[in-house]
Amino acid sequence: MEIKRDVYLNRLIIRKHNGFIKVITGIRRCGKSYLLNNLFYNHLIENGIAEDHIILFAFDSADDLIKIGEDPFLLDNSKENRKVDPKKFLDYLNEKIVDHGMYYLLLDEVQNLGAFESVLNGFLRKKNLDVYVTGSNSRFLSKDILTEFEGRGDEVHMLPLSFSEYFSVYEGSKEEAFDDYTVYGGLPAVATMTTEEQKVTYLTAQMNNLYLRDIINRYHLHEDCAIGELLDVISSGISTLTNPRKLSATFASVKQARISEVTVDKYIEHMEDAFMLSRVKRYDVKGRKYIGTPYKIYFEDVGLRNARLNFRQIEGTHIMENIIYNELRFRGYKVDVGVVESRERDAEGKEIRKQLEIDFIASLGGKKYYIQSAYAIPDQDKYRQETRSFDKVNDSFKKIILVERSMKPRHDENGYVMMGVKEFLLDSKSMDS
Repeated sequence: MEIKRDVYLNRLIIRKHNGFIKVITGIRRCGKSYLLNNLFYNHLIENGIAEDHIILFAFDSADDLIKIGEDPFLLDNSKENRKVDPKKFLDYLNEKIVDHGMYYLLLDEVQNLGAFESVLNGFLRKKNLDVYVTGSNSRFLSKDILTEFEGRGDEVHMLPLSFSEYFSVYEGSKEEAFDDYTVYGGLPAVATMTTEEQKVTYLTAQMNNLYLRDIINRYHLHEDCAIGELLDVISSGISTLTNPRKLSATFASVKQARISEVTVDKYIEHMEDAFMLSRVKRYDVKGRKYIGTPYKIYFEDVGLRNARLNFRQIEGTHIMENIIYNELRFRGYKVDVGVVESRERDAEGKEIRKQLEIDFIASLGGKKYYIQSAYAIPDQDKYRQETRSFDKVNDSFKKIILVERSMKPRHDENGYVMMGVKEFLLDSKSMDS
């Protein structure tokens, strides 16, 4: 079963020959290798690139390592965590590059190559090399890896499957698909599994034995450190305002143990670097400035979040908000949480200030959208509650309310648009409806 990832494929295509190293980043198992070695490779072939001018090399492949004279068994069992000899790889590469034509270099798991930063920087000086790399684990999971390439790295960040990608291979209705997606998320391997037992086992194993293990190894943390338990606390509170102090207090209450605010902040940063989750700051719409704390935390994949909680606490409101956040990022938008100040009078006639929240401000170039994730709007009172913050925004950018039930876009007298979240997710042009 082939799952098309056209959005990411097109992002690679438009970057061809730009003189930068194209770096595909993203959480482990989100499909980076498949994008590079299958989808992009096939694009090159279909556009007339000769096979001998496309050099694929996977630094975790025994077959490829043998080609350059490395013993994969010795590398895997090296106590010193030895890397692939860069000289052996460069010698192999020099044998492949035999003319001045353009060569496409597709390197997978490049963090396993010794001195990979220096090797890749060297490629930047060769006019006939167009370089694309992926990496996982250790330092290559870091979101700031591009700094290693002297400012000449071009990142394509890849998320797990969007709902539209997931639905493209789902056998069932969009309602059934959305229900499964909110529980099991969008890791490509999960989308191909047929039973709940398979999905639960896979996600639980990945979260505990791969993602957390990577962070513990990368930062040389103790096996009994509190990062896993902190992740439990964070998982329970997705899409709610929080900060290190609040998380530290919740940790003490729930786990009956102490963890400092500094350690909380450090552990969250580790999880961000591994692309497991994102912190989203609040933006004061009228004051045009960011508010440092509190912030919201969203997961890169809701299935992994649910697995961490043993598939308890699957609250539709918070999960839907997380899915909308990831969809906006999938579409290329910069996303903030909005805050609008309102001046009102209390029962005694005294003026008070209130902060009204806009779930998301999505910006891309000159485009901007205000979006509320409302889950359900059973009556007019709830509708007014959800749109109060919109009323206080004095600009002409589109304002959208998303609900869980299926419905086509509807416009009210203020120009606000309400639509079903599934319709929003499945239509790439839904924000302009």
